[in-house]
Amino acid sequence: MVRLADLSEIEREHHLERLKQIPPMPVPQLVAGPALSQRRVALITTAGLHARADAPFDTTGNGTDYRVIVDQTDDADLVMSHMSVNFDRTGFQSDCNVVFPLARLKELAAEKFIGSVARFHYSFMGAIWPTTKYEAKARELADLLKRDQVDAVVLSPV
Repeated sequence: MVRLADLSEIEREHHLERLKQIPPMPVPQLVAGPALSQRRVALITTAGLHARADAPFDTTGNGTDYRVIVDQTDDADLVMSHMSVNFDRTGFQSDCNVVFPLARLKELAAEKFIGSVARFHYSFMGAIWPTTKYEAKARELADLLKRDQVDAVVLSPV
């Protein structure tokens, strides 16, 4: 990821101006649940990942589509669809767990730190505008998580 200090002045000002347009977010209501050692955990990332056989993300669309990544997907079969020249993929190319820590999650399950790893995980394209309406997709994704009996997620914003 490029730092603001490394951008040209006009590019830096452009990004800082966009920050002013981000809508305020309400404080979420948190609820208690079972101990982490009893939770089924899924990953949700904005790394623009998909399996090699899946269609790449459409960067001209509304940005609310996602890809399902099955827990048995091999790291070498994951592709990152981010298109920005300001995005550095070298961490992902060296170790997929930098943006999609599925192996680390499986280790936590093996150590009984978490209850289990979900069968399905989800990836969105992160290079989208924050005012995009996500409610319909969020409800759809919540239903998929419930079907997989997920009661905790690790969010991996990229």
